[in-house]
Amino acid sequence: MAQELRNRPCGGRYGDIVQAIGNTPLVELKRLSPKPGVRLWAKLESANPTGSVKDRVARALIEDAEEKGAIRPGQTILEPTSGNTGISLAMICSRKGYKLKVVMPDNVTPERTQLLEMYGAEIVYSPGNLGSNGAVELALKMASEDSSYYMPYQYGNPANPGAHYNGTAVEILDELDNDVSAFVAGLGTGGTLMGVGRRLREELGDAVKIVAAEPMQGEPVQGLRSLDDGFIPPIIDLSLLDRKIFVTNRDAVVWTKKLLDEEGIFAGVSTGAIASIAVRIAKEMDEGNIVFIVCDDGSKYLSSGLYTKPVEELENLDTTVWW
Repeated sequence: MAQELRNRPCGGRYGDIVQAIGNTPLVELKRLSPKPGVRLWAKLESANPTGSVKDRVARALIEDAEEKGAIRPGQTILEPTSGNTGISLAMICSRKGYKLKVVMPDNVTPERTQLLEMYGAEIVYSPGNLGSNGAVELALKMASEDSSYYMPYQYGNPANPGAHYNGTAVEILDELDNDVSAFVAGLGTGGTLMGVGRRLREELGDAVKIVAAEPMQGEPVQGLRSLDDGFIPPIIDLSLLDRKIFVTNRDAVVWTKKLLDEEGIFAGVSTGAIASIAVRIAKEMDEGNIVFIVCDDGSKYLSSGLYTKPVEELENLDTTVWW
């Protein structure tokens, strides 16, 4: 008998690529689960149109601004990002008729620059040594000097966690019939953690644990942020978290490779970090469903040698955080 195909709410038929954002697969990782009674699930946000979870956020940021009448066709959107959010915004702006100007550090991987240019974004560079905070500072300065820009500002915009509260979390609950013991995501802008975490808490109460993977201060893990570095995005509410667990760059690299080797999941570095914490939580439990986020695919990291070089050569890999 053929195996039953359960694809709710995955798949679907859409009239436009923007409409196809979300409804991503939830895949069980049987090889990485440490105990028979514990089921480990990966939410494949890498299946979104541009290959990352930020498609959800970018769509929510733009559609929220449209609903409020904050932007008009042909207007220039300005956002400090050189990573997934910028690429997602570039795709959506190109479809909806907005210009996009991205402020990004000058030392990002060439894949990111190429993708932004492919979607028609204009790039303004900030000093690479100042990291993401430098890009934010420059973008805020540009916005203050030219009122024609509209800056969604993902770090402080409620539409960011709202995309996950109304989308990602609902899909997880639906697929697992409201049976989730733990949810693990990375500390980045905070949107995924806050949006999914708040919805799960409202639906399941204390039966679900909300866990954040946070890099140790001075440990640059791509896509994640140490709160000890001095900037806490306004949308983050730390009281929602049950635990914050530190992760090293080495763990992130090792588990990124392990996801590929053991489960065939081609993911970015932040996903490796998150997976390492999800497995750690799984080892502490006897049964239950643990869900973690696969933030993006690995296509934007190929030039780093992440997937082909030995771990020892990658321990000092420059995976400085950009969104």
